[in-house]
Amino acid sequence: MSLRSTIDFMLYDWLDSVSLTNRNRFIEHSRETFDATLDMCERIAREKYAPFNRLVDIQEPRIEGDRVVLPEATYEAHKAYAESGMLSAAQDADIGGMQLPHSIEAAANAFFACASIGINSSMLTSSNANLLMAHGSPKQQEVFARQEYAGRWSGTMCLSEPQAGSSLSDIVTRAVPDDEANGVAWEHDPLGPRYRLRGNKMWISAGDHELTENIVHLVLAKIPDAEGKLIPGTRGISLFIVPKRLVTENGELTGDRNDVALAGLNHKLGWRGTTNTLLNFGEGKYKVDGKAGAIGYLVGEPGKGLACMFHMMNQARIAVGIGATALGLAGYYASLDYARNRPQGRPILGSGKDSAQAQISIIQHADVKRMLLAQKSYGEGALALALYCARLVDEQQTGDAASADDARLLLDLLTPIAKSWPSEWCLEGNSLAIQIHGGYGYTRDFAVEQYWRDNRLNMIHEGTHGIQALDLLGRKVLMENGRGMQLLAARVQATIIKASAQPRLTEFAQSLGAAVQKLGLATQSAWSTGNPQEALANAVPYMQAMGHTVLAWIWLDQACCVLANDPDLLVPSNQGRIGCTHYFYRFELPKISAWLNVVSARDMTCADFPEDAF
Repeated sequence: MSLRSTIDFMLYDWLDSVSLTNRNRFIEHSRETFDATLDMCERIAREKYAPFNRLVDIQEPRIEGDRVVLPEATYEAHKAYAESGMLSAAQDADIGGMQLPHSIEAAANAFFACASIGINSSMLTSSNANLLMAHGSPKQQEVFARQEYAGRWSGTMCLSEPQAGSSLSDIVTRAVPDDEANGVAWEHDPLGPRYRLRGNKMWISAGDHELTENIVHLVLAKIPDAEGKLIPGTRGISLFIVPKRLVTENGELTGDRNDVALAGLNHKLGWRGTTNTLLNFGEGKYKVDGKAGAIGYLVGEPGKGLACMFHMMNQARIAVGIGATALGLAGYYASLDYARNRPQGRPILGSGKDSAQAQISIIQHADVKRMLLAQKSYGEGALALALYCARLVDEQQTGDAASADDARLLLDLLTPIAKSWPSEWCLEGNSLAIQIHGGYGYTRDFAVEQYWRDNRLNMIHEGTHGIQALDLLGRKVLMENGRGMQLLAARVQATIIKASAQPRLTEFAQSLGAAVQKLGLATQSAWSTGNPQEALANAVPYMQAMGHTVLAWIWLDQACCVLANDPDLLVPSNQGRIGCTHYFYRFELPKISAWLNVVSARDMTCADFPEDAF
């Protein structure tokens, strides 16, 4: 079964995406236009991305003079992607977008990540432009966002610093008002209040390259108080547009560099086709008007930068989950093909093996089937979760007031899981893909080792695993008095009711009901003392348990759809979906008991372990 057939089932049979065409925003679309988009992206990914996946892994970005050099294939892939219109796929038609549902956009982008995530460096450009459309001024949208959507400029997010990774309250990059320039006071610049930035930013994906004419950096920095001191914590953090090359108020390049200097490239374990950089802002290498300091334009209100940036971060987190999912599926497809064609061993008969018999392909061995089933359940389950979350975005934007608000809250709750669960379990799937290949899997003769290396990043970037867990248990399950958890429980219960009416699914409906009850009790127990240190000591096991419970729900809901459409399971792919449901409930869901035991007990084994004892 191919990625396309899996996407078709999820979009059209399970999520009923065609029904979105009855809504005003998507009234010009149809199943045919959705299919045309998927066809186009599948073709571009196959022709411009997949053949060069190994090339960009071997030919890493390098610095020549003051510019970054990438393989020619990367330029061709970026050009094809930009020309496809996918950078603005979900945006309004009047600004050049396709006005597609987010669920169709997410599905289409999965083809590129599956073909070569190292080449696919456009994720942050769309998220950058989307942030500006939500929080930027009309002029900032016109000059910066539209150029990004057109593919002429690209975008980044500049948060972390060498001394401050996830702890954004500790950033020290500062921004001070610029003097009058060209007769215009700093606060009246048409592009937004103009500041000079000084500081260093680290781990900037696509932070420097020549793929586009310009790069739009979105930079978090602190505005000093009246005494010139940085305000502690996050209250002083503001958001700025800092272009690599200076622009006029009409969006034309002036020909001058902004004071943004490439300080170096990070050499990574995987995902090598995309540059990852250290950038110096305002060090004076490229002085503007004879002065050091990178020119930046304030986005939104002073001190509200982190709230604006979360708009981009949340979109990026879901995109990370899709990327992790696509890599997991790429490893699954590769190991499935290998298992079907690799002869090894003989059938185990009642009296043992008969060496006189011909060898069998390794897919006939039970343990290899176990590893393939695990990969399939992880990858396809994670893809279903990602598309479900994208469908919530569509509901949030186009549903009635009540359903839109429910979708907003449910998406907030599920975002940490949509990022973290695929990052952890599709990585495990990639490890199993290597195992199926045996010794060959550990060599560069096969792609599965690269898929694992590429995927290892996803538990780290856009908020580490631990950060996502703290966000989930420390904030998301509590917000609005737990209404998000109530909404999730109601949707799970609706699936349990549907599944209970199917004799083949009754067992799983009961197991899911028990899992939800355990999760609810563990949530209450974790917070029963009101002590955050105790409640959050086992936030990661909690997130793992909740993720597995959510994925069990996703699989059961898909199983209900399968049996409603194909009750006799005449279609092999539907047999596969029901088989994955069996696997997940019998091999994966039971794991939550061990995770929730430590959560419920508020076990402090890890938190209290003495540093010297290590």
